[in-house]
Amino acid sequence: MKLLYKPFGIVVGIIAGILARQVFSQIWGHLDDREPPKPTTEESSWGKVLGAAAVQGATFAVTKAVVNRSGAKGFKWLTGIWPGERRPEKE
Repeated sequence: MKLLYKPFGIVVGIIAGILARQVFSQIWGHLDDREPPKPTTEESSWGKVLGAAAVQGATFAVTKAVVNRSGAKGFKWLTGIWPGERRPEKE
């Protein structure tokens, strides 16, 4: 049954990427009135380039975690089976 989660997880991952892009745009809009600089933009400071990358990375990671967790809970609600580990592994 966990094999059925694979296509479900792929769809959820695509949704996470789309949602993360929108969230990042909104967050960056509150921080700066210009578009976020790309690393290859010559006239951008290191601080602005690295700040944009950090905000984007954090936004994508958190959004992905929220969407994946919600997808797993939804899958369990539909099938009664948790698609991942039951509890963290001991070290």
